[in-house]
Formats: sequence, C-alpha cells, structure tokens
Amino acid sequence: MAAIDPHEAKRRLHAPSEIACLDLREHGQYGEGHPFLAVPCPYSRLEVMVTALVPRRDVPIILVDEGDGVARRAAARLAALGYAEIDWIDGGAPAWAAAGYTLFKGVNLPSKTLGELVEAQWHIPAIGPDALEAWRSEHRSFQLFDGRPAVEFAKMTIPGSRSMPNGEAGHRWEALALEADPVVINCAGRTRSIIGAAGLALVQPGLPVLALENGTQGWALSGRALAHGQAAAPLPAAQTDASRQRADAFMAAHGLPQIDRAKAERLAREPDRTTYLLDVRDPAEHSAAPHAAARSAPGGQLVQATDQWIGVRRARVILADDTGLRAALAAFWLRQLGYETYVLAGIDAWPADWRLPVEPFRRLHLAALPEVAASEAVSQARDGDLLLDLRGSFDYRAAHLPGAAWSIRPRLPAVAGRRVLLAGEANITALAAIELIEVGAVSVHRIAGDAQTWRDAGLALETSLGAPADVEAIDFLFFVHDRHDGNLDAARRYLAWEMGLLGQLDEAERSEYRLDAVDLSRSR
Repeated sequence: MAAIDPHEAKRRLHAPSEIACLDLREHGQYGEGHPFLAVPCPYSRLEVMVTALVPRRDVPIILVDEGDGVARRAAARLAALGYAEIDWIDGGAPAWAAAGYTLFKGVNLPSKTLGELVEAQWHIPAIGPDALEAWRSEHRSFQLFDGRPAVEFAKMTIPGSRSMPNGEAGHRWEALALEADPVVINCAGRTRSIIGAAGLALVQPGLPVLALENGTQGWALSGRALAHGQAAAPLPAAQTDASRQRADAFMAAHGLPQIDRAKAERLAREPDRTTYLLDVRDPAEHSAAPHAAARSAPGGQLVQATDQWIGVRRARVILADDTGLRAALAAFWLRQLGYETYVLAGIDAWPADWRLPVEPFRRLHLAALPEVAASEAVSQARDGDLLLDLRGSFDYRAAHLPGAAWSIRPRLPAVAGRRVLLAGEANITALAAIELIEVGAVSVHRIAGDAQTWRDAGLALETSLGAPADVEAIDFLFFVHDRHDGNLDAARRYLAWEMGLLGQLDEAERSEYRLDAVDLSRSR
C-alpha cells in the first residue's frame, strides 16, 4: 500500500489491464468533481459496497479521497477484507486537478458520455417538443415510450408517454401490437433517450425511432406541463420465441458471443480476470424468480449507470436473461464502454442454486449493535452521552432527535471515554461503530427506529434547516439537484453539462470507448 502521484495514477488507469479506481468521498463531494474513471464507493459504506463492485481480491485498486487521509484509512479496511494491491493518489482529488487533469462534475460519467458519443457519431434521429406537439395537433399516429424505470416515470413524464424501460420494447414487441408508427423515446434528459432510440432501431431494423430532445427537462423548458404521479402499467408478456429470434439475429449482426453455463464457469475460473454475472431482466421478473448466480441489473439502467454495478475497468461481463435479447442489447452497449461481454440466455430454466464457481470472498460480517429506544437515547444524551445522527444530512435537517448532532463516518468526532448513541441504517451505524470503538468509545448503541417511528412514539423532533451547513453536508449533491422539481435554471445547467461532456475528454479518456460502425439510416 502506497501513495502514488496523479501522473502515475493516470497512466495506470488507462493501461490495458484491469484496474479499479474507487472514489471514497461522499456523494456530494464526488458529484462536484472526480476523475473520469473513478467509481463512487463512499467511505461511509465502503465495506458494504466494495465486494460487489470489485469481486476479485487481487485486482489493482487506486483510491481517491479529498487529500484528508481517508484513503489511508480505507486501504487498511480493504486489506482486512483480503484485497492485496491497494494504492491511493497522493493528495487526492485536489492533487489530481493540480496536476492538470479534469475533475468531472455529475455522476455516471462514462455512461452519459457514451450517449453523447453515440449522438455525435451515429446521428440519432431526434424530435423536439414543438414538433412532437405539432404531430399531436395533426393527429399523426406515433408511439411515445418513457425509457426510464417505473419509479422515475411516476415522478414525472411527458403527457401521453407510456412506461417502457429501455430494452423492453424489442423484447415485448408482439404484445405491443404496434403498426409502422414512428416510436419516440423520452427520458429525463438525454442519455436514455439517445441510447433507447438507437437500441430499438438496431433491434428492429426499418422501424422509425426518434429520441425526444432533452427529455422531460426539454419539455418543461419549452413551457409545457409534465404529468406527475402516473402509475406505470405492468409490462405486457413477451412472445419468447419471437424475442429469441430477434436476439439471434442481433447477436449475429453485431458479433456478440453467446455462451452456455459451462463456458461461463470456465471464464469465471480464470484467476487473472474479473467476471461479473448480471441478470438484466425487468426487476419484477428477477424478484419473482431470483437466482443466486446473478445480481439484478435491469438492462436499461445498467447501461445508464454502469458504475453502480461494475467497479473494475476492462472486466468481463456476462449478461443473463431468458431469451437473450435484453442481455444482447446490454452486452452491445457495454462493449462500446470497453468491457468484454457475453450473453447467457435461459436464466428462467437455471437451477435456483447454480452460481459461478468462484472462490468465496472474505466479506465483512457486521455484528448487530445493541439497540436502545429513542426515548431512552434522548434521556441518556441529556445526561452526557453523545448522540450522533448518521442519516442523510437533509433528513437530519428535516427532523432529528433532541440533542443529536449530525455526523458521517469520515468525519466522526472525538469520542474517547464516552458512550455513543447512533441513529441511522444498521449497516452504516455498524461500520461507524467499528471506528468509534477503535478510537476509545466506551460503548456504542444503535437507536431503534426511524423518524416516523419516533414521531409515532410521541417524541417531539427538532428541525435545523441550516445545520449542517451546506459546506458540511458532504453526502448531498447540490449540483442541479432540483432540476426535476420545477427549477428551470437547474435544468438548463444540467443539459448544458451533458452536452459539454465530450469537450472535456482528453485523448486517453476518449480512447476508453470502442464505438462500432453502425448504419441507422433504415430507421429514419
């Protein structure tokens, strides 16, 4: 374990071998600026998240912090989990910027940049709000699909749009019973509109598919009202034989390898490669028939936010589903992102206990903290015990127990000789407790319940709209955070940010992508 300078870190990140770059800073810090390939893995949740993000214990890891010593602390935690090759950027993110490298704002940078590259190079057909409204006025027949998950669709969507997460329309095409109408794909901004339109056009050659320019934000900026609280209808059942035929044609056209379980096992046994196995079916399907073999990673979201599931650059990714079509489409997009991808179909017929034959990872087993009732915690705080609220900073501002101070794992206060009471999620409080005991806390207890149960028990909660101060609320991303809630200036800033991503890339960052040559002219 050692500190390395930013130039050496940059060289390693763009070398051809596998590597993980984990940004340990909290969500607000990360979103305000991070290295392009850095994957968010906040120190407050490090041990809970890292084994899924980086499943191979001997993959090289580079850590990023704020130059505040958190990386050194995290390296020791990772070593205790069995990770063998851990370094960190000397001086953290500030040193990265001082070395002349860009700190990128926002989240899911590689995935969002893919959307902008696809738009720039493949020239995805698009339609603006004015033209779409004119189609409606002319009673022109068309289909409008919202390519986001159902929960985002319910928050806000274009009036008349139908919930159809990216990847699902091609799979369920016969059940949609559409004519040769143009299909318009919308999302909240740009990426999923662009990727969704391109993907459906590739799966259904000859179908006219367009992206709605700038999604719901562009619609609002045009002066039009959004629909709120729309319940997504259940997705229609697919005709599996037809979906398999489309999958076979798509894989053949784009050179995507389909493997069986025996090949997946052979790949997973190779000791010097990281292999992920992800179930890209709709979450409802995964919940109805979960498998020990594969984590749920809905295909449209996996492409939109790849770094939520995959922490190792240039890793192998096996995508699984029932017919192969949704897996093939996700595999196609992940290949553009620089991953080695395979399709493993037939997940609905797998033995429920089948899994990849990989060595069990040394996971951290968090002991449950002893609990204390909220009323008793308040009483103990009055008597001098330290009551720390580890929930989100804005949750704390809205309502917290009397006497509680807001805190977070990388910035825990001095506790030597004190009894400590913690409010927050079980895993988060358990991780913080490890450190508190190490630095001298006499005891650590978790406060049972949450704000609602505390209210139900008759406790009077306090609010503090200015505390913690914005500069201390490192878990909260202020960067255009209310762009979906009527803040049109925030929406403008966000769209400008997305469209400006390509101009920020250096040559090495651009070379991480492998965009295929495709012809979408038949879909126009």
